[in-house]
Amino acid sequence: MGAVDTPERGGKQKGKGHRRKKRRVGIRIDMTPMVDVAFLLLIFFMVTTVFRTPQALEINLPPKEDVKVDVAASKVIEVRMLPDDRVYWKNASDPWARTDMKGLSAVFAPWKGNKEKIVVIRIDREAKFNNMVNAIDELDIASLTRFSLQTLTVEEKKEVESL
Repeated sequence: MGAVDTPERGGKQKGKGHRRKKRRVGIRIDMTPMVDVAFLLLIFFMVTTVFRTPQALEINLPPKEDVKVDVAASKVIEVRMLPDDRVYWKNASDPWARTDMKGLSAVFAPWKGNKEKIVVIRIDREAKFNNMVNAIDELDIASLTRFSLQTLTVEEKKEVESL
């Protein structure tokens, strides 16, 4: 706890006209309980605070039943991603065009916010997972909410590699 140091009395007094000096009383406060409380509060708030919620992309998965949906070819953008960061894309009857991961935002920009467009992304099994996540992020930025993720077949891979 705390302690009070009292000075000793005594000493000489010089006459009546002189004022006595007030003697200071030394006080020593034990800081240990306050430090304990401070650390307990710090630990309490660190444990109860949500630091940062993980960012997750919400994807609605279709039911397990295989239902075929007929879609007009003019509403489909097809993207094929290869392992070495090469990306090929085409819109409807247009020829295949080559880009890279950084160019995907420019590919999706003309259809930004279009609710009718469907993007089919076919990814090679050897491609980096991060590339798929970046492609989905680009779709999210472009507000293209209808998309499909599929595995790139050997025939599809040969088709774009020959370009």
